[in-house]
Amino acid sequence: MNDRHPRDFIGRIGVARCDITPPTGIYTGNWAAAKGHIAQGIHRPLTATVLTLQENEPSNPLVLIAVDLGWWKNPWDERLIRQALLSALALDEARLMIGLSHTHAGPAICIEDAQQPGGQFIKPYLQHVAAQLLAATRRAVDTAQSACLHWRYGQCNLAAVRDLPALGAPQRMLVGYNPQVAPDTTLLVGRVTRQADGVVLATIVNYACHPTTLAWDNALVSPDYVGAMRELVEAATNRAPCLFLQGASGDLAPAEQYTGDVAVADRHGRQLGHAVLSQLEAMGPPEMELAYTGALESGASLALWRRKPAPGRSLLAAECGAVELPLKKLPAVAELAATLAHCADPVQAERLRRKLRIVRAVGGGSTSHLPFWIWRVGDALIIGQPSEAYSLFQRCLRARFGERPLVVANLVNGTNGYLVPADRCHDGLYAFWSSVFDTGAFERLLDRCLVEAAALLDRSGPVTRAAAPPVLLPCRGNNQEPAPPAQFAPTQRTAN
Repeated sequence: MNDRHPRDFIGRIGVARCDITPPTGIYTGNWAAAKGHIAQGIHRPLTATVLTLQENEPSNPLVLIAVDLGWWKNPWDERLIRQALLSALALDEARLMIGLSHTHAGPAICIEDAQQPGGQFIKPYLQHVAAQLLAATRRAVDTAQSACLHWRYGQCNLAAVRDLPALGAPQRMLVGYNPQVAPDTTLLVGRVTRQADGVVLATIVNYACHPTTLAWDNALVSPDYVGAMRELVEAATNRAPCLFLQGASGDLAPAEQYTGDVAVADRHGRQLGHAVLSQLEAMGPPEMELAYTGALESGASLALWRRKPAPGRSLLAAECGAVELPLKKLPAVAELAATLAHCADPVQAERLRRKLRIVRAVGGGSTSHLPFWIWRVGDALIIGQPSEAYSLFQRCLRARFGERPLVVANLVNGTNGYLVPADRCHDGLYAFWSSVFDTGAFERLLDRCLVEAAALLDRSGPVTRAAAPPVLLPCRGNNQEPAPPAQFAPTQRTAN
């Protein structure tokens, strides 16, 4: 009998950090309600953190990059940066994930915004980001060490459900704190330690919560709560870089948000940071687990548990696929462009601009292919995809794979809009009316990821522990029934 923790990953792990803080004066354009859209200063620097994983020194790495940026407004800017890395590093597409933190206090990262005030800085800034990411990735590979990656689940109460029925108009949903619905507050923490001496080399934080503390009254560039969280964790781990991956936070955000007060963002970050430190303190030494060693009779009959060796596993596997998702009936690009050209309302103009860009990206058909990435790292799974999926996505995946550490990351390798569970889809909900994806799209992505993750585990070798029984969908809370599984299109795989 033991504490049933999956085995750690052991191999060569590299980590590197680069500064990607934009220049003051760059166009931001995050909030239609803002009176100005130019960065007036810097609250905290923006960074990118690279983690590379190899089974051994000669092998091609898996490259995981966490970036303090908001969202891609079109796929071409994102593809330029990712393709530059894939080409320069000779990487297969399945082996690179770039995840955005989703700060809403960062620069605009759309070259088409060049005509906006401060927009002339965007293209050179993105070129700088691409160069920094490449240099940091090379440093991470070059300085990789024999190391161990260990995971632990915890909780943090920063996140709250952000879909609130409007008072007196329940069909209209506001985007803000809803105290009546319980959120998913799951926190997953990874710790990388050097095998030679146990020194912490890096930490990984996977948590689902929109970084929308800072809003239209803020004019400073900021990573939002992620910055203070990172500062606290790194101070307690001898400056080991902390890598943040935004979870399935489509319906989650802080209860207190939409402020210009950076102290609130810092307080939120410290709240998450202390939760991370709690899990780091609870972790035992690397490659060890608690094992039952017998009973001892004393004043009571006592169960004795002691730490025993639990050798890690040098096992990596990666794949990427795509699932065909239904689209709503969308207006033509020319129609949207004409409406935008005659729109004088800045709020409506921003909505039209966003809609125009994503309609151009997905095309004029009835379906569109959404990519996803699945990695196996030892006994853990990392699943990334570009949408803003609701938190039910991560709850279902983790329910299916039981005790196995499972990183779920939104906004990976692109941005494609919201994916909302079918029973939440209605025209009064921002996340649904602003999305191009129709009812059922969420379930198709979820079903495909469930199937492909299980298949990847089967192909890449036996598990150390028995997986939990299959669970298609857990209960969605408050007496709601599980949804039926959706049908899906065949996956398009890229070889490892």
